[in-house]
Amino acid sequence: MLDFLAENNLCGQAILRIVSCGNAIIAELLRLSEFIPAVFRLKDRADQQKYGDIIFDFSYFKGPELWESKLEAKPELQDLDEEFRENNTEIVTRFYLAFQSVHKYIVDLNRYLDDLNEGVYIQQTLETVLLNEDGKQLLCEALYLYGVMLLVIDQKIEGEIRERMLVSYYRYSAARSSADSNMDDICKLLRSTGYSSQPGAKRPPSYPDSYFQRVPINETFISMVIGRLRSDDIYNQVSAYPLPEHRSTALANQAAMLYVILYFEPSILHTHQAKMREIVDKYFPDNWVISIYMGITVNLADAWEPYKAAKTALNNTLDLSNVREQASRYATVSERAHAQAQQFLKEGCLREDLVLDNIPRLLNCLRDCNVTIRWLMLHTADSACDPNNKRLRQIKDQILTDSRYNPKILFQLLLDTAQFEFILKEMFKQMLSEKQAKWEHYKKEGSERMTELADVFSGVKPLTRVEKNENLQAWFREISKQILSLNYDDSTAAGRKTVQLIQALEEVQEFHQLESNLQVCQFLADTRKFLHQMIRTINIKEEVLITMQIVGDLSFAWQLIDSFTSIMQESIRVNPSMVTKLRATFLKLASALDLPLLRINQANSPDLLSVSQYYSGELVSYVRKVLQIIPESMFTSLLKIIKLQTHDIIEVPTRLDKDKLRDYAQLGPRYEVAKLTHAISIFTEGILMMKTTLVGIIKVDPKQLLEDGIRKELVKRVAFALHRGLIFNPRAKPSELMPKLKELGATMDGFHRSFEYIQDYVNIYGLKIWQEEVSRIINYNVEQECNNFLRTKIQDWQSMYQSTHIPIPKFTPVDESVTFIGRLCREILRITDPKMTCHIDQLNTWYDMKTHQEVTSSRLFSEIQNTLGTFGLNGLDRLLCFMIVKELQNFLSMFQKIILRDRTVQDTLKTLMNAISPLKSIVANSNKIYFSAIAKTQKIWTAYLEAIMKVGQMQILRQQIANELNYSCRFDSKHLAAALENLNKYGN
Repeated sequence: MLDFLAENNLCGQAILRIVSCGNAIIAELLRLSEFIPAVFRLKDRADQQKYGDIIFDFSYFKGPELWESKLEAKPELQDLDEEFRENNTEIVTRFYLAFQSVHKYIVDLNRYLDDLNEGVYIQQTLETVLLNEDGKQLLCEALYLYGVMLLVIDQKIEGEIRERMLVSYYRYSAARSSADSNMDDICKLLRSTGYSSQPGAKRPPSYPDSYFQRVPINETFISMVIGRLRSDDIYNQVSAYPLPEHRSTALANQAAMLYVILYFEPSILHTHQAKMREIVDKYFPDNWVISIYMGITVNLADAWEPYKAAKTALNNTLDLSNVREQASRYATVSERAHAQAQQFLKEGCLREDLVLDNIPRLLNCLRDCNVTIRWLMLHTADSACDPNNKRLRQIKDQILTDSRYNPKILFQLLLDTAQFEFILKEMFKQMLSEKQAKWEHYKKEGSERMTELADVFSGVKPLTRVEKNENLQAWFREISKQILSLNYDDSTAAGRKTVQLIQALEEVQEFHQLESNLQVCQFLADTRKFLHQMIRTINIKEEVLITMQIVGDLSFAWQLIDSFTSIMQESIRVNPSMVTKLRATFLKLASALDLPLLRINQANSPDLLSVSQYYSGELVSYVRKVLQIIPESMFTSLLKIIKLQTHDIIEVPTRLDKDKLRDYAQLGPRYEVAKLTHAISIFTEGILMMKTTLVGIIKVDPKQLLEDGIRKELVKRVAFALHRGLIFNPRAKPSELMPKLKELGATMDGFHRSFEYIQDYVNIYGLKIWQEEVSRIINYNVEQECNNFLRTKIQDWQSMYQSTHIPIPKFTPVDESVTFIGRLCREILRITDPKMTCHIDQLNTWYDMKTHQEVTSSRLFSEIQNTLGTFGLNGLDRLLCFMIVKELQNFLSMFQKIILRDRTVQDTLKTLMNAISPLKSIVANSNKIYFSAIAKTQKIWTAYLEAIMKVGQMQILRQQIANELNYSCRFDSKHLAAALENLNKYGN
């Protein structure tokens, strides 16, 4: 029969493409759930007041004309609506396409089932596909993935948000009017279910079964899939877990599929007691917390609470005596398996001969470790236990007590298991690659030994006290030929024949009384040893690696692993070399990527790269998060070093009296600096020990990881210093501006000096990193501040300055400004307000008009240059440009409303123009003409004067910034020229 997954099998390829697409859709939904625009949540009052009238849920569809007419009645709402459309259409369209793909997925699956029933695929029906091993797996996966999509959507993108996005897409997109648009069907499928993922939220009635039945699916298909999952081991996993107590773990993936698919036929959960009892006895006799897809956990005690048959069937498992028995058993297994793993991990224990002789024992140890980790991690997870549910809390407390649960011990078990697994896998990969070469080598050595013995008994080669024996000579030559005739490709026959040859060599030694000759005995022993090695080598099978891959699956911990982050970081902080062991754990976690990528790869789908990048990126982000403790610890030590260097250690003068040498030695503080510097070097060494590692499809270079971590910590601390250092009290007199700038300048100088100090100890380019990151922080904050003046905002994910790996933190605004650069700019504008101050151009200084005291001068911009550098001055200049444009726009708007629409003002200005023409001549009766014109246009002059004063003030400030930038450039050029001159003078 034709292979079901063969490229020319249309039936197999069609369902494979559907399943591949399902995995890609789930990855896209998970990716998008991290980019939900905050405005769609309407969480805070400010958003509700601003956007409440333009963001609608499905109530909009009851009377769209009414809502649109309300918008059209208010021009300011129309402007806001247009701005909102420009800023959010792209991301809303991306969400809509993801929602559409979910609907298309189930439509495609239903069409495939119809095609099967109608005989479109020759010789294939639903029954025959379910009889095929691959077909059975794919049909079960197809339905299961649709259920997972629905659950992921409801967990990650709440119902209200979905409705608002769909309505926004409907209003802003031209696609709604197209004939092939299935907007109605998508809205019916994804309307709000009332479910909330917030802790303590009540579960809606008939959830999720009513949600799963929004699109009808062939009932016979659902029933047959459930039947297969109930009765078969569809993935043949039990062979990897031969022990009966591991059966529920072997069938864990199938159990997760069955859990999801049962919601498509809720009558089984409600009334079919016998079926539910059978399901629980087979899949959940010793476990009730399961992972349904990439670490999304479910507690059956809570999930099956509303279903009578399911709840009754699960009661035996949840009986406290059974809970106690399981917890105690895993406590015992954990101690035994951990001790075994640690024994195997001892230096020199895992040798090739020991591994080949003890494969079953090693695999059993691995199974025990992994099964224990799985059970304990799932059943002690906080996410799987609702703290408001008394029964769940009681069960969890029972587990914690009886299993003697200690997260640090469990983490150590995970660490040792991952290391043990990693070493074994690497050994087996190497042995498999060298298998044939070694086998041929042993064969050649054994054959040569027999030939040499034949020569000895021929009498040609003299050997002490060995008489010529033609029979033995012929026999050994025959054995040599027999060894040479062994065929590597026919391993079964070769193995059987090798055993017979070993027996023959043992017998010849006994019957011919060859024991008396030690040299002959040695030859025979060596040959037997080589033949034994051949048997060992031929038994190295790839199946062992496959079993290790199945047993070592850690996809259930994709999210749970985060609960161990603090333990990992603490262990790294205490012992930086721990990073090498963590590498094995991260690689073990990377094996979880096989689950979503298998079908995508089999289908040769173009989605392979994007899905691989998403999951690999998530894992690399987690690795960065864990290892961020190293840069954090380094910076903590750095701050202590800077404090010691700045405040405690006195700089040694060039000339020094001998008797004062002891005072300047300061051995205590200098020893402390040396100790802290050594600690920094140790942290660096720790991360660099990790080696370059391929995590999924992303190569992780430890040197780059260290540099990125240092950059991230620098960005976090500098951004916080800038945010905290530039908060001003508008009522303070005199202004806090200069003192705060000086204080911030000292902080920034401390960071700069610390980077200069650290760069040689951690082998990085400190000055380059400093310049790049400080410029990025300032430019990003300027960009965010300028967003206030733009109709089309630059979102974080669009910004060229924001980064996923080295994010610039955002802080809650403390006034009308969004960032520190806005606060700085507005404080400068406040203290140089033209109503209160005047600018003396010759002195380049601002004076208070009442007290005639100096308010500020060019020293202000020199201080900003020292604190924020050229980037800060450029950023201020750019922000002032935006403010000037805004003022001019406001003035033009006022001009159009007041002047261009007021006939009297226009006539007055025309009369004035005629009276003063021609412009070169002297105006007669000038007082009368001007006063008359001013009196009639009185209402425009206040706004005009205010606009002119503000624009003038900002232009003067821009001029001062330009002067400071020019001076800075000239100063830098002068120093550069002097340096070049010295280089030319003394370079030779």
